[in-house]
Amino acid sequence: MATQRDNPYGGFNFLVDFATGDASTVRGGFQEVSGMNIEVTSADYRAGNSPVNHPIKVNGVYKIGDVTFKRGLIGALDLFQWVAAIRSGDQSALRTVHVSLQDEAHNGPVMTWTLLNARPLRYTAPSLNAKAGSEVAIEELVLSVEDMSVE
Repeated sequence: MATQRDNPYGGFNFLVDFATGDASTVRGGFQEVSGMNIEVTSADYRAGNSPVNHPIKVNGVYKIGDVTFKRGLIGALDLFQWVAAIRSGDQSALRTVHVSLQDEAHNGPVMTWTLLNARPLRYTAPSLNAKAGSEVAIEELVLSVEDMSVE
């Protein structure tokens, strides 16, 4: 699915699908998605009969970073309901989340990140401040993800 071109894509046209099959069913667009990363650990190893006096690097396990989603508060309870299901112990509430980058003309996804077995770690309600009259109220959801693929 990844669509290659000579000039880089902008990071401002994207869709988020929280396992509903349709990115438009999650009400409200997301302002920001951050933290999608994979980190591979390594260990130093040197055999006693190695001809060189330094260790080699051996690949270890990998882990996926926590992913943060931010959107303007619109009064929809969909994200908080997911948090409520997880905090009540519902193991079936794990989801596969898709984040799809689009080109400038919105001709469909040019690259998609798939986050497997995602579960909410933290929900943050917006900061409310009577002095900041022009600020948008932003809610934040942080997900713990077991694996990630890119296509």
